[in-house]
Amino acid sequence: MRADDFFTQAEREAIRNAVGAVERTTAGEVAVMVVDRSDTYPEGAVLAGVFLGGLMALALTDLLFSDSLWYFVPIWGVWGCGLGWLASQVWALQRPFLLPHRLETEVRLRALRAFYEKGLYRTREATGVLFFISLFERKVWILADRGIHARIEEDRLQSSARSVARAIRDGRAAATLCAEIEAVGKVLAEHFPPRADDVNELPDEVLIETPDT
Repeated sequence: MRADDFFTQAEREAIRNAVGAVERTTAGEVAVMVVDRSDTYPEGAVLAGVFLGGLMALALTDLLFSDSLWYFVPIWGVWGCGLGWLASQVWALQRPFLLPHRLETEVRLRALRAFYEKGLYRTREATGVLFFISLFERKVWILADRGIHARIEEDRLQSSARSVARAIRDGRAAATLCAEIEAVGKVLAEHFPPRADDVNELPDEVLIETPDT
């Protein structure tokens, strides 16, 4: 999955409309961002190379040099380096070697970085909300500015994040994301009603970031 083609054009439009509809009912500001992955995870490539290279070396040693194990180490070195490089290019090979806690931590930190990089902390009443989707990890993090945290519990936001993450795995990401934006919007409307002089401070369009951008 790639961030730039994860949502179809029609789905992006539906998400934009959902964000716009929410922001007409509240002073809160909502943004959606999708990234390919939250970290390069170099240890995943290394571990994949060590493990898969070891298996390949063991098989080749047994097949071609069954009378000597001295060939195992150099074969392991060659295949380990090759498969490690391959894992750095084919991200799916890294996943079995990465701990869930490591993935979740990187998504949370990347969401925090995006919140500041994209200027989402600059809203007038500190009411920015970021729906952050990281595709490689298949995880979602919802980050709210300090004005919202004073009124809405973190667990409420992350419950919505988990719903979107499950939908990504089930192929229902866009519809569920729109539903959760609407649900969070209702909570925002209770605590942050719209002001007469409200302006749209954050983009309604889905923010996309790939390694090339």
